[in-house]
Amino acid sequence: MTFHKIFVGLDDSELSHQVFTQALDLAVANKAEMMLFHGVIINQFGERGMPIPVDFAMNFELAEQAYQAQTLRVEKQLEQGKAQLKNYYDAAASQGIKAEFDCQMIEDAGHSICEFSQSWDADLIVLGRRGRTGLAEVMLGSVSNYVLHHTKCGVLVIQAH
Repeated sequence: MTFHKIFVGLDDSELSHQVFTQALDLAVANKAEMMLFHGVIINQFGERGMPIPVDFAMNFELAEQAYQAQTLRVEKQLEQGKAQLKNYYDAAASQGIKAEFDCQMIEDAGHSICEFSQSWDADLIVLGRRGRTGLAEVMLGSVSNYVLHHTKCGVLVIQAH
C-alpha cells in the first residue's frame, strides 16, 4: 500500500518523538507529504478550563484574573506547540519531505484529528496511544480509539512502552 498524505497527531509527550519518527520513515519510503498537527485542548475536565462561578456573590475581579491566567496559559501552550512542530518540520525537510504544520486550540482531540485529517485529504493518520485502560480510559477517553472508529482513512497507532 502506498501513502501520499500522512497526517501526524502530536502532543507534548515523549511518545510524540516515536510517532514522528515512524511517520517520517513512512513518508520517506512513500515519498509522501506530511501534515504535523498539535492541538491545545481547552475545557478538558480537570485542567485548563475556566473556573465556573457557583453563585452571583463571586468576586468578579478574581474571575477576570482567572480568565487572564487561562488565556496566558493557552497562548504559552500554543507557542510551545508551534516551536515543537517547527523542529519536526525542519527534520522532515532535511529528509526531502514536503511538510506542513498546524497548531490550534481544540476541545476534543479525537474529533479534531478526524476532521482536520479529512479536510487535508490524508490517506493515513499516525498517532500515539498511551495505553490507558479501565477507569482511566473511561474517564479520560482514548484519542486513538476514537480516531480508529471515526476516520475514513488508514490509521497507524504507536503504542507507548
